[in-house]
Amino acid sequence: MRLSDFDFELPDELIAQTPAAARRDSRLLQVASDTLRDLHFSQLPSLLAPGDLLVMNDTRVIKARLLGNKMPSGGRVEALVERISGEHEAIAMLRASKPARPGTLLGFGAATATVLGRHGDFFTLRFDAPVLDVLEREGQLPLPPYIEHGPDAQDDSRYQTVYARDPGAVAAPTAGLHFDEAMLQELRSQGVLIEFVTLHVGAGTFQPVRVEDLALHQMHEERFMLPERTAEAIGQVRSQGGRVIAVGTTSLRTLETAATSGGLVAASSGETNLFITPGYRFKVVDALITNFHLPRSTLLMLVSAFAGVRTIREAYRHAVEQRYRFFSYGDAMLLERCADALAQ
Repeated sequence: MRLSDFDFELPDELIAQTPAAARRDSRLLQVASDTLRDLHFSQLPSLLAPGDLLVMNDTRVIKARLLGNKMPSGGRVEALVERISGEHEAIAMLRASKPARPGTLLGFGAATATVLGRHGDFFTLRFDAPVLDVLEREGQLPLPPYIEHGPDAQDDSRYQTVYARDPGAVAAPTAGLHFDEAMLQELRSQGVLIEFVTLHVGAGTFQPVRVEDLALHQMHEERFMLPERTAEAIGQVRSQGGRVIAVGTTSLRTLETAATSGGLVAASSGETNLFITPGYRFKVVDALITNFHLPRSTLLMLVSAFAGVRTIREAYRHAVEQRYRFFSYGDAMLLERCADALAQ
């Protein structure tokens, strides 16, 4: 398939600029067996059964956007830290009037960083203080470019899942934004299992596809960790006939990366550049909770592979007609895995 196969028209007013009043107030489109049901996210517990397993990504979004100046010229520069590669080093995208050369000194408030080198779109920076400390003191929350307001106190809370623990992501795993503590407790009370993986969302998730032939697109690597507790829970649930339900595409990619061809999952950690397109054979995940994704994005390709190309096209057409809210602060879908995504 080609990039243009994953395009669709979206009215600007359907791009959610702010979150729903409460996390569970968003809408939920259930997509199953050629059926579309318009629900509310608060109804999710009624769609899950005792013995089902929800797997969530517990990464925490860091304040990855830095505004500063080149030194000593004073030229303005904006850095988006894509990943922290060492206590004092980070990989970042830089926006400036002229490309920064190796050796260039950058000032971000009370901190400074030296450009060590460049690899494609990304620059290696060395800071004069621990990177996490600099970002917490000088950085801004990296809201997506389609959100038109600057980050505020509401974003500090709502562009973060309630179970975020491990700092390192530059974008939120947005499917998890709909869960509040009360719903997590409700799900556990009814016998739904909840376990966690970590994938630090970076360029692999948010970088656009720039080639028409999808076979030529190379995903950037992102760090992941799947703990022993989660691997054991997956084995137990599958042996007892329960469903493994990924909360978000990052959780799904982590599970599929860690699985063997036979579907066994073991504790593991490392880097993943798994690029899922229609034709991919899923090994672990039975259902997926996810938001509505950007046109021509790798995430739209992933959900098309999971639920079926035609099914997703119809679901998105329906969502536009019914005025669902799209993207990070938007509404959610619950997708069942299609046995033959190319045929569907």
